[in-house]
Parts: sequence; C-alpha cells; structure tokens
Amino acid sequence: MKISTKGRYGLTIMIELARNYGEGPTPLKVIARDNNLSEHYLEQLASPLRNAGLIKSVRGAYGGYVLPREPKEIKAGDIIRVLEGPITPVEGIEDEEPAKQALWLRIRDAVKDVLDTTTLEDLIQHDQDDSNDAYMFYI
Repeated sequence: MKISTKGRYGLTIMIELARNYGEGPTPLKVIARDNNLSEHYLEQLASPLRNAGLIKSVRGAYGGYVLPREPKEIKAGDIIRVLEGPITPVEGIEDEEPAKQALWLRIRDAVKDVLDTTTLEDLIQHDQDDSNDAYMFYI
C-alpha cells in the first residue's frame, strides 16, 4: 500500500496541530511555511479533515485550526481513511485465489493494526525520541 501526498500531508497537518494542542489555533499558512508545503494544497486537505470532525476551524485574525480532542484520542488510521479511503493493499481481493487472498488480508490487517494503534501523541513523542532510527526501514 502506498500512501499518497494527501495522506502524508494530512498527517503533517495533524501532527503540527497536536504539537500546538492547547495553545490556540494554528494557521495553515504557518504549517505550510514550516514544512515547505503548498498552503493551497493543505487547504484542500483541511476540508475533509474538518468534515470528519478531526479538526475544527477558528475564524478571525488569530484564527486557524485546532484539534477538537486530545492527541492521544486521534489515531493515524482515522486520518488516513478520511484522506485515502479504505485500507487495502490490492483491489479485488475477493477475486483472488485463496492463498493470495490470505496474504493480502494479512497485509491489510497488519497495516490497519499499526495505523489504528498509533495516535498523534505517539507520533509527536516519537519526534522527541532519540531512537528515531529504530523505526526507519525500507522494503
């Protein structure tokens, strides 16, 4: 499964809001600038996140976005599903032969498990951790 820029940048928005949790609204302009991303693209991602209740907009001169719940209550899987759709390694799993179908389902379940047990709090804690290299791998 490959996560697109929608999922990656959406996670960036959410991690930045989690870092600033309790400190007031964060403008997308600041998130875009600090992460060298397009503000316009982040605005497109904010809409489905807001509609799903994962972020809340605050209007006004000092407005921006905030998390409506604590970072420990928001899972990475919630964010990815809103922006990427269902988590599946391949399309048409039901049409595969049983051996391949079992493999695809195991992969799907493993990815879902990681996404559904990782919170925004975990991600910001990981950023502060010196052991980041332990989580870096390539297949």
